[in-house]
Amino acid sequence: MERNARLMRQTEAAFRLMWRNAFRSSAFRPVQTLRDRTEADARNAGPRLHPDVLRLGVVSLLTDVSSEMIFAVFAIFFTTIAAGSTTLLGVIEGLADFASCALDYWAGWLSDHTGRRKALTVLGYGFSTLAKLILLIANAVLALAAFRIVERLGKSVRGPPRDAWLAGVAAPGARGYSFGVHKALDKSGAVLGPLLAWGLLHRLGATAEAYRTVFRVAFAPALLAVLLLLFLGERSGERHEREPLLSAWKTLSPGFKRYLAAAAIFSLGYFSFGFLLLRAYQLGFSLQNTVLLYALFNSTFVVTAPWLGRLGDRIGRSKIILIGYLIYLVMNLGFAVATARWEIVTLFATYGVFYAIDEAQSRAFIADIESQRRATAVGAYNFLTGAIYLLASIAAGVLWAVSPALLFILAAGTSALALIALVKLQPSAE
Repeated sequence: MERNARLMRQTEAAFRLMWRNAFRSSAFRPVQTLRDRTEADARNAGPRLHPDVLRLGVVSLLTDVSSEMIFAVFAIFFTTIAAGSTTLLGVIEGLADFASCALDYWAGWLSDHTGRRKALTVLGYGFSTLAKLILLIANAVLALAAFRIVERLGKSVRGPPRDAWLAGVAAPGARGYSFGVHKALDKSGAVLGPLLAWGLLHRLGATAEAYRTVFRVAFAPALLAVLLLLFLGERSGERHEREPLLSAWKTLSPGFKRYLAAAAIFSLGYFSFGFLLLRAYQLGFSLQNTVLLYALFNSTFVVTAPWLGRLGDRIGRSKIILIGYLIYLVMNLGFAVATARWEIVTLFATYGVFYAIDEAQSRAFIADIESQRRATAVGAYNFLTGAIYLLASIAAGVLWAVSPALLFILAAGTSALALIALVKLQPSAE
């Protein structure tokens, strides 16, 4: 009996050892419950997008659908139906470009001064929507000029507080991704808007009444965007009440100012997108095919912006900005020497990748290095780079008359200088 009992104890001990080792083996681990898997997935997954990122993205998409429907046909309507001169069109476009950044610094300062994000964002979008009413009641040359400038002023007002709003709700580990997703939704409007305008004109014909129909249809998504924005809750930022407008610059971080210096150098070689379309036309693309190149550029932006944002979150924002400068440098060299159509197509897609970095990741980088006065910083960045961009586009027009290749080579050289400046200055959060 005693021997049998000892044998039983040995057998039981051996069984227990085998059972314990079995659970240590990956092949015999216990099955996870749904709750276990959900918690594990939450731990392994990256930070999720805040709902406001998608909501503001939809607002931007609807607004861009509206604006791009009009911009796609504005030049032709202005010079043919309204009988405006191309010289006057150039002046209006230049003023519109400046208007799009003229109030950025003020809007950013006011947003930080009051701590209000939503109110100024609504004001900016509402301003642009009201400007489109001008097209519904008058189509004279002066009315068209007023629309173009006032609409861009609305863009200038809404940009800094909206970007500060996005930076405030985005998790630090997903800030680049959040800006990338927002810009992708925004830029989707630049794809859909011209297609809708083309579809309406294709169906109705290129008559004055058909263009007015485009303007009436374009007003609807702009109005819807403002209504949706009104339903979003206020996202207040920290108030900086005692800082006068002109003195607010002194309060911005040294890291931001170092980045702004490199960005200013880069903007000297950052000219209007229209010169790329002219280069394509010069190398044999028809007017219809240049529209397809524009669609390719926008589509590449939409596809790559979220991915590039995620990449910036992983490798660091300064590195992704450096990659953007390098891409722009290579792209300009490509446009200087390209002769084949496939080369031009590749370069337009490449420009879409660069633009996704410049539009989204530069704002995310500003949010990283200027945590206290983000709206003011975005406003200062937009105003300075926008003003330099206007001058660079004027200079590009002069250089184009001399040699298009020279324009692209000088832009590549400026990009190289900006790249070196960014490496040397090493902007970062203090």
